[in-house]
Amino acid sequence: MPDQSRNPTKGGAPRPSGIRYPLLASLLLLASLSLWLALQRDPAPPEPDPLQSSARLVDEAQCQGCHAEQFQRWRGSHHQLAMQAARDNTVLGDFAGQSVKIGAEHVRFFRRDGGFWVHTKGPDGRPGDFRVAYVLGVEPLQQYLLELPGGRLQAFPLAWDVAARRWLQLYPEQSMDRQDPLHWSGPQQNANFMCIECHTTGFRRNFDPVSGHYASHWQAHGIGCQSCHGPASKHLAWAAQPNHDARRGFALSLASADAPTQVESCGRCHARRAPLGDGFNAHGRLLDDYLPTLLTPLLYELDGKIKDEVFEWGSFTQSRMFAKGVRCTNCHDPHGARLKASGNALCLQCHNPAGKPALPGIDGQGLQARDYDTPEHHHHRSGQPGSQCVDCHMPGKFYMVRDFRHDHGFTLPNPARALKLGTPDACLGCHQDDSGEAIVQRFRDWYPDPPASGRPRYDESLQLIRNGLPGASRALLMQLEDGELPAIRRATLLAELPSYPSERTLNLALRDLGHADPLVRRAAIEAVSALLPQARRLAPLGPLLDDPVRGVRLAAAEALMALPDATLGPQQASHASALAEYEQSLRAQVDRAEANLGLARLYQARGRDTLVEPALRAALQRDPDYLPAVVALAQWLEEHARDGEARRLLDEALARHPQAALLHHAKGLALVRQGRREAGIAALAEAARLAPEEVRFGYAHAVARHDGGDLAGAIEQLERLLERQPGNREVRLALIDYCRESGQLQKVQVLQAELERMNPDDPVLRQLQ
Repeated sequence: MPDQSRNPTKGGAPRPSGIRYPLLASLLLLASLSLWLALQRDPAPPEPDPLQSSARLVDEAQCQGCHAEQFQRWRGSHHQLAMQAARDNTVLGDFAGQSVKIGAEHVRFFRRDGGFWVHTKGPDGRPGDFRVAYVLGVEPLQQYLLELPGGRLQAFPLAWDVAARRWLQLYPEQSMDRQDPLHWSGPQQNANFMCIECHTTGFRRNFDPVSGHYASHWQAHGIGCQSCHGPASKHLAWAAQPNHDARRGFALSLASADAPTQVESCGRCHARRAPLGDGFNAHGRLLDDYLPTLLTPLLYELDGKIKDEVFEWGSFTQSRMFAKGVRCTNCHDPHGARLKASGNALCLQCHNPAGKPALPGIDGQGLQARDYDTPEHHHHRSGQPGSQCVDCHMPGKFYMVRDFRHDHGFTLPNPARALKLGTPDACLGCHQDDSGEAIVQRFRDWYPDPPASGRPRYDESLQLIRNGLPGASRALLMQLEDGELPAIRRATLLAELPSYPSERTLNLALRDLGHADPLVRRAAIEAVSALLPQARRLAPLGPLLDDPVRGVRLAAAEALMALPDATLGPQQASHASALAEYEQSLRAQVDRAEANLGLARLYQARGRDTLVEPALRAALQRDPDYLPAVVALAQWLEEHARDGEARRLLDEALARHPQAALLHHAKGLALVRQGRREAGIAALAEAARLAPEEVRFGYAHAVARHDGGDLAGAIEQLERLLERQPGNREVRLALIDYCRESGQLQKVQVLQAELERMNPDDPVLRQLQ
């Protein structure tokens, strides 16, 4: 791929081979006549005010003239070097013909024609040579982007370990087999979508769904000034004025922005999130362009510590530091991307013998006047592990094998609670050779348990909620009544409400539709949608179709997309506008199979049936192994009396993915619908066997067994499922029905009593009495 940052118009147009004077004279005469006529009609319009026009990206070399100090700090930083063209002075890896064995496969790194190349298996499963176009990062790892036809840039899973000077497999469990979902040539390693936006300035994917090609473009390699401050053309115009006004030419000044606004600016790249379009507006809200993930069990520990690769935003926005007004730039130089102080001096800006923050804008209430940088506090020898604040309050994890990242929740270690909840802890993590009980006792000797606050802890509540333990619904309600609960935790708990339905939980979800934080409003929309049928959603959710934040509007549009126009009343215009915006958001991402599946669901909900199948086939064109689209297309074909096509589609997918539980599940349901119950039950059983952690597969198998006359087998299976997930309400209610049907009334009473201890307000309890 050519360097997309270059201006293709530089150097001017090529000269013609000859000059034809008569034509030129005619053109000059015509131009003069046109100018004379124009002057006779109207005076020339005034020059437009450059500060009123739409801002554009500019060449950032112009920035250093006025901002030399910031520019020098930026030069050589991880931000500047986030992405570079592959050249002799940028590639750090060994491309001298070295061969690396991965499983049974050999990968060779070599030079040719002045470039850097990788010999490996390509998209067709056959060995080939692929050119390195760009490099990502400089330390501790450097990863390489390989070119594929159609403008595709793919992230290769072997990176260069800079310190150890060796090739490192980023996913040690991964094979180099093309069937692996993380194969370098597949959608999950497509850098146009997955990587480059946070490694360049002014990036646009520019995907053409007709050709299937990318014409990706960026203003500059690396994270430059305009990545955070926004397009600078108006700022340059402001700087050129003889008398500067106060506007500065930017819609938003990060220097004077409040802490949440600045943290959202950093969160665009330092958060685990999904895009809502192609590119972002640096002056908008985070949820205008991205959907940050919540604190799900796969991504975060019960206490909110980082688990999977989630970066920093999610943990930091849970912290007391964030709540007190601390912002990223209090600790990090935004230009050089380095810490502003070394060692404990960084934390001593606020946690010091004076008990007062040395930084403006931070709420110092609650700070204790103490000397924290002493063995009397940390109980470790100065200069040794355990004596640094980050050792105890910012434990971290290695990602990509070598990249250590600190948790930004700034938590207090508590080995006793960690052992109880099964969460990581700084003390237990460092002293793995000691018994947990010994560590707990030593910790209590040093730090006696503080007096109880009377407020239930988030992590202990979440343990009850997610495990369906007695008191779960009460814990959920009490957490959501806490006005100081961080927004990301509140949104996470709102996602748990559908498991504990009641009038009280519905009212809490309805209340949070008006919350100040858009992440909470969006989570409340999803909770209300799960608790209310489609016909009752319009009144509470309709106003959010006009929410000022796009991510909230899109959630409302999705929740209401199946409502007929005739039922919308005065909300019809807002509904149409939000649905159009929702569709546009999906269309901006049609290089992904997931977006095409989303379009198919939208078209089906709106009765645009002729567009459903093309969208589903487009999803499989983008990713033939995206199994949810395979299943959706098979079901669509079956619903339209094309059973043979549906059957072939599933069989072909199963031949490629014989261990895919979802495909066995879909095939089993299809067979049951066709009246082939025995074969269908066998397929559903295989799905449940392949993915025992997926309760929905086991539940469907149990229901099929029940409907096929195997009541005892269905009960036995539901009992196993409930043992695995005692909080699963759907499984519990089915088991209650089946046990009553079989005459096992004592079991019914036990199951109902457990449900009542979990959620005494569950409306089904009144029906069961």
